[in-house]
Formats: sequence, C-alpha cells, structure tokens
Amino acid sequence: MPLLPGAEPFHHDGGEIGVLVCHGFTGSPQSVRPWAEYLAERGLTVSLPLLPGHGTRWQDLALTGWQDWYAEVDRALRELSEQCERVFVVGLSMGGALALRLAAKHGDAISGIVLVNPGNKVHGLAAKALPVARHVVRSTKGIVSDIAKGGSQEVGYDRIPLHAAHSLRKFFTLVDAELAQVTQPLLVLHSPEDHVVPPVDSARILGRVSSRDVTEKLLERSYHVATLDHDAELIFEDTYHFIARLAPGVGKEGTAARG
Repeated sequence: MPLLPGAEPFHHDGGEIGVLVCHGFTGSPQSVRPWAEYLAERGLTVSLPLLPGHGTRWQDLALTGWQDWYAEVDRALRELSEQCERVFVVGLSMGGALALRLAAKHGDAISGIVLVNPGNKVHGLAAKALPVARHVVRSTKGIVSDIAKGGSQEVGYDRIPLHAAHSLRKFFTLVDAELAQVTQPLLVLHSPEDHVVPPVDSARILGRVSSRDVTEKLLERSYHVATLDHDAELIFEDTYHFIARLAPGVGKEGTAARG
C-alpha cells in the first residue's frame, strides 16, 4: 500500500546527541517532521519512525494495536542509543504517551523528554462503549487537522478504526499506571484550547510523574496539532534549548553533522 504524501519516516545522521520523534494516533510523520528537521538542522541525530498501520489507509490501522506502535519506537530508541552518547525522546499526542512509556522502561538511557499535548485518556461516554462497539461499528469520524493556523493541514486518516481506538484506550491506562516511574527531566507544552486532548491530560501527567526537573508551557495560539500551528517555532526553540541545557555540548564544535 503506497504511503500518503508526507507520511514517510525521517532520519538524519548528526552528532552524538540523538532525538527520537514520535507522531500521534491516526497521524503520520508529516505532523512532526518540521520539529524533526529543525533539530536535524542544528546538528542533532534525529529519528522519526512511521508507526505501524499509519500513513496509508485507516483499514491498515485497524489491524494493529499499541504493542505494534510501541515496539516500533522502542526499536528506534535502541538504534539511536547505539549511535549516540545521549538520547532524548519527544512526542505529540499519543506520541507523548509513547515517549512516557519509553522513559518509564528505559530509565537513564533517556536524558529527557518533551511532550506536546500528550494524551493520557480516551474521554467521553463513547470510550466506555469501545469494547462492545468495536465489534459492531468499524470506524468513526477522524480527529486530524485540529489546527488554528489557516492553510495548515495534517496528513492522516479521516476515520478512526474502533479496534485501534480500543487498543489506544488500554495503552493510555497502562502508561498512566507507569507515570511514577518517569524520573527524567520533562518539558510539557500544551494548548488551553485543544479539541482532541483536553488540558486535564497534561495536568494529570505533570501530577503523577516523579521527575524533579519539570517545565510547563502553554501554547496559547494553537490547537491540538501545535507542531503545525502558530506556536510551532516556539515548540522547536524550547525543545532545542531544553536539550542544550541538559547536554551542554549541543551547538558546540564536535556536534556538527558527520556527513
């Protein structure tokens, strides 16, 4: 099945500091590629994988579950760790949940995490019906392109397969139970007006992690896909400064791209 335009994975070989970038549920690398490219342009080694079932058609996503999505970012993290001295993980929406689980499981192998509008729970009465409804209804209306900026579009699915949504709900429950195991420095950027993930999800994450080095910032001009919205440049700059603070060699001689 051919990929949607812009849904291709991205990799850049840079210096000894690596960054794993995780996209969201029903989205694709396109939604976070400018984030990845910004970091790559500053000499970092960057990996942005395409999650299984994404970037083609929603029917393909229906055949996958959280174990598949997590296995892909876990594989990419191990690959980056072999290549780089230090690794950071950043993620949008469900990508933020994937980053949190990697942080909980890999400990000191991850030097810090950055979350943009991270998901923590499937909300609403419909969520409780998922275990049964997924056997009756195949899909529901999509959630892509929640963006305030005119002319900006997210490449993703216009339908959500309910089997995958049910798996996502189970994954969020799993990650929520592991939040206390997250100890790494943490930067959370979230939008007060988000029509996909409510601010309460970020608040719960901030209240349950064990990280002591925590920074929270509001994205006042953006909706859910803030990495393609008015605050995108702010996200990119804050991410780079966060990494540079924790890995002082960033931006200095010796961290330039190797090729």
